[in-house]
Amino acid sequence: MKIKINNKEVTFKAGETLFQVAKKAGYFIPTMCHMEGCKPTGACRVCIVEDAKSHRLIASCSFPAEDGMEILTDSPAIRTSRKTIIELMLANHPQDCLTCDKSGNCTLQSLAKQYGISKVSYKGEMKLDRIDKASFSVERDFAKCVLCGKCVTVCAEKQGVSAIDFAYRGFNTQIKPGNRCSLAEGNCVGCGQCIMVCPVGALKEISHKERVWDAINNKKKRVVVQIAPACQITFPEFFKKNISVDEATKKVVGALKRIGVDIVIDTNTAADITIVEEAKEFVERLTKKNPKPLPMFTSCCPGWINFIEAFYPNMTDHLSSCKSPHMMEGALVKRLSKEVLNIEPKDVYMVSIMPCTAKKYECNRPELENDGMKNVDSVLTTRELFVMLNEFGIQFEQVEGVEFDVPFSKATGAARIFGASGGVMEAALRTAYFYVTGQELPESAVNFEDVRGISSNVKRATVDVAGTKVNVGVVNGLGNVVEVIEDIINGKNDLHFIEVMTCQSGCIGGGGQPFETDIELLKSRMKKTYKTDENSKLRKSHLNPEVKALYDKYIKEDMAHEYLHTTYKKDKGGK
Repeated sequence: MKIKINNKEVTFKAGETLFQVAKKAGYFIPTMCHMEGCKPTGACRVCIVEDAKSHRLIASCSFPAEDGMEILTDSPAIRTSRKTIIELMLANHPQDCLTCDKSGNCTLQSLAKQYGISKVSYKGEMKLDRIDKASFSVERDFAKCVLCGKCVTVCAEKQGVSAIDFAYRGFNTQIKPGNRCSLAEGNCVGCGQCIMVCPVGALKEISHKERVWDAINNKKKRVVVQIAPACQITFPEFFKKNISVDEATKKVVGALKRIGVDIVIDTNTAADITIVEEAKEFVERLTKKNPKPLPMFTSCCPGWINFIEAFYPNMTDHLSSCKSPHMMEGALVKRLSKEVLNIEPKDVYMVSIMPCTAKKYECNRPELENDGMKNVDSVLTTRELFVMLNEFGIQFEQVEGVEFDVPFSKATGAARIFGASGGVMEAALRTAYFYVTGQELPESAVNFEDVRGISSNVKRATVDVAGTKVNVGVVNGLGNVVEVIEDIINGKNDLHFIEVMTCQSGCIGGGGQPFETDIELLKSRMKKTYKTDENSKLRKSHLNPEVKALYDKYIKEDMAHEYLHTTYKKDKGGK
């Protein structure tokens, strides 16, 4: 089948929309509501094209291509109409671009510039000016919402949560969490994917910046910052020149020391500890020494924990009892601060640099506290970190690279792949093999290719561990976990161990990462992640010398149970 686009003949397949056909043919059509791979809504109308025969204007993202059509993507009528649509959006939108967090990454701002809009011609009543900060993870600004519906789409279709939807009609239309007033009252899991797709500044993370500045300026506090592996992978994207992950990370460590942080450590060390604990737990379940059921789910993703507590509370016994790596590291730093760092635990202010907004809720969970203290006091997203460094006036070309502080400074390749979908599973299998057989997995066999990548929604593999067939699964994106759980409930699942990551591609695509979510960029991040593993001298978590030293001297069985493990609620509560 063929159509003409701007007088050029183009072939297409049945079911393709005009937007998709035009994009494949190399024509740019602006949009604010379209999401690749999701059902079209035609909500924003910015993507209109003109039927050259009837001269009617059509929303290209939702209109299927028809054989013989003749379409214009840029005509005087289209430009006039698009400009009017954009002006109407601006007329009902706060004019605070200079102070908006999304400035420079705002689609509405870019479109206004593209179509030469220098003033807003329309005046009238503005939308409700209210900000919802009740959630621990996500802040909503009602006045900035342009009702594109992308947050609704990603929450329902990608994440399978449906925590928000359109409410009311006409001028009073808004996006709400059901009949509730706040995200904290609904089933929001705090993943932040709505923030990533929001084209304007209506959604952003709950900021911990001021709390961290206050701690840095408090002479009684010693600020300790830990940095997650997935954040390190995206650090080079904030630099204006080509720079390696290792070089960029060292410069960030140096910059943190410049702004007044006392100690900077690597969350990768705790990722190795997490694998040691998780692999032991899995082997105990597999050999029936632990009465908890199989399959065992990983527990390092807080969005996933929030989901299972909210929707499948009777399945929480399938979760590993391990805390996530940054919570383990926070617990260990505060527990050992007197002995290792010569700092009183009450004087330690622990900050985690995370790729995830759900971590902001996680650090406030009371069941993750030890000795009456939070394991982690504040969480900064990758974006927040660089905003803080910019606020201080850091010029990275003048910053020398600095190594992480001991004893949380070394990591194996297994820890470094935590940030990619399948990475936790692969790391755990490398160490579980050792605990089952008492022998090291040969270096030629450490790569478990079947659990890697982002092409499959649920990746499956069977691993031979000394004659025992272990069936593993990796769930890439929260929206794909329901079928897996339902199969378990109905006795149709033969898996023993399942990794679940809330965000597509894993933490490298988390809700606190740089705003770019292009699939090719995610693939590039994943490639870099596995490259850091390949370049590592040690690729199995239990071989990390710092981890071995910590276990030899400090982490005895009772301490590991108290500080590195937890239990999860049958009722999630507010997020």
